[in-house]
Amino acid sequence: MPTRVAVFVSKEDHCLVDLPHRWRIGELCCEIMVVVSNHEDTRALADFHGVPFHHVPVATADKQEVGRKQVDLLEEEYIDLIVLARYMQILSSDFTARYPNRIINVHHSFLPAFIGPKPYLAAFERGVKLIGATSHFVTAELDKGPIIEQDVTRVSHRYELSDLKEKGRDVERMVLARAVG
Repeated sequence: MPTRVAVFVSKEDHCLVDLPHRWRIGELCCEIMVVVSNHEDTRALADFHGVPFHHVPVATADKQEVGRKQVDLLEEEYIDLIVLARYMQILSSDFTARYPNRIINVHHSFLPAFIGPKPYLAAFERGVKLIGATSHFVTAELDKGPIIEQDVTRVSHRYELSDLKEKGRDVERMVLARAVG
């Protein structure tokens, strides 16, 4: 029986573009059951792939209530694996404890380098010549869970920050797909 997956996403949609496509063509051994987002931006992508979409806003909501709504959605669908496809929210320790080794995140740097929310900016300011992405299991400690998959790509000293982000999106998609696959 294929793994039942929930994909959590915020506004960045490149991983959500990639995962359902790979799933539909048989590259991923899973069943994407639901997309959960804290923004409406990716609803059309979920609809295009025929995957139910649930908007669970976070910005002004009580984080405990948000977590309860998310858990209810996951339980309704008998979800085996939660994939954070650029879901730019920190999950509560209660939430991560409920799903040990069942939440995969893609972080937009080659961990342990550039932990936190703006790794491309940090890499750009540091002048690195390799950028990367990391898929890891989510734990209560931010970006510290066991690493599942990583990759890097070369960048030039001529690149602007936007160029690093563009190159990085490709690596993020590949690393996340291999981690889920």
